[in-house]
Amino acid sequence: MNARIVFDLDGTLIDSAPDIHGIANAILSEEGQEPISLAQARDFIGNGASVFVQKMRAARSIPEAEHPRLLASFIRRYDHAVMLTLPYPGVVEALAALTAKGHRLGVCTNKPIRPTRAVLAHLGLDRWFGTVWGGDSLPVHKPDPAPLHAAFEALGDGPRLYVGDSDVDAETAQRAEVPFLLFTEGYRKVPVSEMHHDVPFDDFATLPALVERLLASAA
Repeated sequence: MNARIVFDLDGTLIDSAPDIHGIANAILSEEGQEPISLAQARDFIGNGASVFVQKMRAARSIPEAEHPRLLASFIRRYDHAVMLTLPYPGVVEALAALTAKGHRLGVCTNKPIRPTRAVLAHLGLDRWFGTVWGGDSLPVHKPDPAPLHAAFEALGDGPRLYVGDSDVDAETAQRAEVPFLLFTEGYRKVPVSEMHHDVPFDDFATLPALVERLLASAA
């Protein structure tokens, strides 16, 4: 059974936190502020660039009035923040196996669309995806289910599955009423037991078999 499978990006397919951490600390250095840690950067990721900058500002008590300027600086650097980002182990092989089975793949992320496309192209992952939706592709972003619905619609007909790593992804899947496969090694902020999910996994080598099992149980 050929399915439509949509993936989150940061913390699911790729570990982009080192590059995003670098952007944040470059901006903070220009502002005369102390850097944030990589763990903080990971914790701030998930709700889009504006929320990341908001949390970065709060961590250093930078006034809200500075938000538009700092966000613009963040976005200017984001397109080129690809040098430290890598796919998680087994991602490429999993995408190849799923495609070989006839499944159609897409991306739905809260990362703005330009840096999304830039990092997918840089890593050579763009060839696997029939549709890509960023956090600014629609007037709303996850956990609003509209971008996820749009991604599925762009992939045509067939069963729907969503793969993500965070509480934002879990809520998105729940609101969209689609089965959710939770990658537990990403940027989640709460325990797995407290997150809505259908199937958890910690190794992309297991994903193709989990997809087939989930589709068979739903048939």
